[in-house]
Amino acid sequence: MQEDFDLIAAIIEGIQEKKGRNITHVDLSGIETAATQGFVIATGNTPMQVEAIADSVREWVEKHTGVRPFNYDGYQNAQWIIIDYGSVYVHIFVPDVRERYNLEQLWNDAKIISIPDLD
Repeated sequence: MQEDFDLIAAIIEGIQEKKGRNITHVDLSGIETAATQGFVIATGNTPMQVEAIADSVREWVEKHTGVRPFNYDGYQNAQWIIIDYGSVYVHIFVPDVRERYNLEQLWNDAKIISIPDLD
């Protein structure tokens, strides 16, 4: 669906705008039991960067697609912030928390696309 592609592209650009790294798109559209069409997962080096990336995603997506998230959570400690766009969930982690939860492995039957870091 073109709308989801545009949303995912805007999410990725918002992440890259604040130097988010190790971006992965987990395409869940082929999995009947999945609650969403996909995840975009990224890493920030510190809680402050995780928060800045999450803010950037929310601002970038709204500016370029007009879409606002249904909800978001995790700003309290900014170790893992999730942004819910309905068809796509954005997960932004600090490195050790991302490694611990390893969402890519949890959904390893999905199509997983790695987005190269910009630098």
